[in-house]
Amino acid sequence: MLLFTFKATPAVWFSFALNALVLFIIFIYHIFYEKTFSPFLSAYIVFNYLFLFFAPVVQIGSFYNLKEAKFPQRFPYDENLTVYVNLLIIIFNLSFFIAYVFFKKRLKNIPIKYQGLKKKFYPLTIFGILMISLLIFAFTFPVVWDEIVKPSWVALNVSKMYALVVNKALLFLPFAGIIMSKYYIENSPKKTYNYYIVYIMMLLFFLILLWFKNPLTEKRNALGPLYITLIWLFRPNWLNTNLKMMLFLFFSMVIAFPLLAIVTHTSFSLLQLIQNPALLFVNSGNEGILHIFHSLHYDAFANIMATVDYVSHQGFVWGKQLLGVLTFYVPRAIWHGKPYGTGQMIGEYLIDEYKFIYANLSNPLVSEGYINFGMAGVVLMAVLLAYFVRLMLSWLNSRHILKKALAFYFSLHMIFLLRGDLLNGVAYFAGIVFSVLFLPFAIERLVLFFYYKSGINDEK
Repeated sequence: MLLFTFKATPAVWFSFALNALVLFIIFIYHIFYEKTFSPFLSAYIVFNYLFLFFAPVVQIGSFYNLKEAKFPQRFPYDENLTVYVNLLIIIFNLSFFIAYVFFKKRLKNIPIKYQGLKKKFYPLTIFGILMISLLIFAFTFPVVWDEIVKPSWVALNVSKMYALVVNKALLFLPFAGIIMSKYYIENSPKKTYNYYIVYIMMLLFFLILLWFKNPLTEKRNALGPLYITLIWLFRPNWLNTNLKMMLFLFFSMVIAFPLLAIVTHTSFSLLQLIQNPALLFVNSGNEGILHIFHSLHYDAFANIMATVDYVSHQGFVWGKQLLGVLTFYVPRAIWHGKPYGTGQMIGEYLIDEYKFIYANLSNPLVSEGYINFGMAGVVLMAVLLAYFVRLMLSWLNSRHILKKALAFYFSLHMIFLLRGDLLNGVAYFAGIVFSVLFLPFAIERLVLFFYYKSGINDEK
């Protein structure tokens, strides 16, 4: 329906129509032919439809003077470049889809040998996670409180390393506690003493997590995957089919998240909001549902155009940006020449060439591949994503409770990863993997060490 009302030249109209056709083929496969539950493909389809089809069609369709028309990040509209970018998106989608189907058929589930501790060790492990979570709560209290009470436009006085290690990793530890607590409660039919203790600890984890992760302290790219994963954990029948997942994500992206943007991007402090809650809706004219597709939230298509324009003037980077992604954990103080994220690099290019105002931009995987190796990079990025999604499918279908939850979380994080940039997408997911998977594993090992070291062994 959107295409029938889309006013554009035949070349631009046909390029978007072909883009939509490829997405429709993937949608038909996913809903009617894919037998397994794959929230990853649901997220992939919803992202591509909203960010790389619907949003640019709405934006271009609203242009009155095409010669002076500009996208939200001030990049000028260009008909030939628009067609070329649609071609890159089509190549990426076809490459991903073919690789996805191939890997699903040819690769067996990757075995996961470690299934966690026996049930009798769970309460001690959960207690250890709670103690560390409380220590993190005490250590970060001043920073989190400052984040809650300050207006959103005031930057926190913390280092980037703190923001990555603490905010994007350690503050997710209570999430692991909730997952393990729920698993223990569900598998303890008898209402034992430990059952009630673990239940109380799970409630404490919820309170700590709400303190760490709420609309006043975190942006939607972290809140959405986190709390939707919690919904899936406690009400799996709500999101257990591909159709349900598609509808839920579409509703969330079009209605729920724009409303949440009013809270997360408001310019008022907590005290002002408490005194006058009506202030929440002051920004609704700019952040509301009707205007959201004209905002920088949906700049993905235009940023691919800007990346292609950058390459036409500066040339390909031949893997330099990928090297920065693979070494995200190396502090810039040690490696002074470490590449910045592609979103920042293109943002600075837009500032220099097109008088944009700041460099904190997204950069989709399509352009991440293109800026490194051209069309070959677009195909390579799509195939690598398909392979990683196949790995996450094996996690989702495994018996490892933490990996199952992380896999579902990744299916939602995919929207952020696809929007980019790749450096932030990889770094943020690596942070939660460290906090939800490796920290609990380390605590479990300590539980076993002290248990056997103490000489208490039920099997004697």
